[in-house]
Amino acid sequence: MTPFAAFAPAAAAAAAVPAGTVSWSEMVGHRAALVRFAQRRLLDPVLAEDVVHDVFEAVISGRAAFGGRSALRSWLTAILKYKIVDLVRQRAGLHSLDESAHDDDDGPGQDIECPQPRPDEVAEQRERLAQTLARIDTLPAGLRDAIRLRVLHDQPTEEVCRTLAISEENLFVRLHRARRQLLS
Repeated sequence: MTPFAAFAPAAAAAAAVPAGTVSWSEMVGHRAALVRFAQRRLLDPVLAEDVVHDVFEAVISGRAAFGGRSALRSWLTAILKYKIVDLVRQRAGLHSLDESAHDDDDGPGQDIECPQPRPDEVAEQRERLAQTLARIDTLPAGLRDAIRLRVLHDQPTEEVCRTLAISEENLFVRLHRARRQLLS
């Protein structure tokens, strides 16, 4: 039995309805395109079939009436879009954090990952920064000034070169040497 066999009596009744309404055969002719449209949005073929079925049901039951102001496929697609939005809204409230924690292999009580660094990570970062700044202070004056102005103060290359009265090539050499000493 096809999913649309239930509409066979309705299809016979639809053939006898006045102009301005949609016949069953016209509507079913657009079924494949509507299902593809729904599958692209829902990523679930069974759910896509169900939503298209809901569209046909709405048209046949008279909840949606074709006014003829657009192409039939456009009108059916518009109804389908609203059905998809309704479905997504309905399902949005069904998934709780408790259910998703039980779905994983880790079991219940799984921690939710926060996008912000943890306090211990922040403390480690601050400690590393303090150590790096202290090591910068121990660099020779030419290397220290180059790394402070260009990296820490983020001044443009031209401005740093003017301040230190050196060429761009010399600045890049100083930055390279400073970084090597900091990493050693």
